[in-house]
Amino acid sequence: MNKEIYIEVSKLCLHYNADITFFSNLNEYGLIEIVTIEQSQYILQDKIPEIEKMMRMHEELNVNIEGIDVILNLLQKIDDLQTDLSSLKNRLKIYED
Repeated sequence: MNKEIYIEVSKLCLHYNADITFFSNLNEYGLIEIVTIEQSQYILQDKIPEIEKMMRMHEELNVNIEGIDVILNLLQKIDDLQTDLSSLKNRLKIYED
């Protein structure tokens, strides 16, 4: 594993003034993946924007972990439906011309 693409969970806790249990709960629900390297816990740096989104939902909107899971699933379904809709619109354009 390349340690350079990971960021330590304890550093995220300090940076965002968050409790480590928040990250543990996100991991338990499968919303993030925590990797243990040399007895330290790490998260992929690419997941930071998603984690920030989850933190905003939790802190600013008082959404619990279960609610965050539901919201993220619904947002993913919306994205999938928008992709399908765009694809269908493009296919229909063939017949309109």
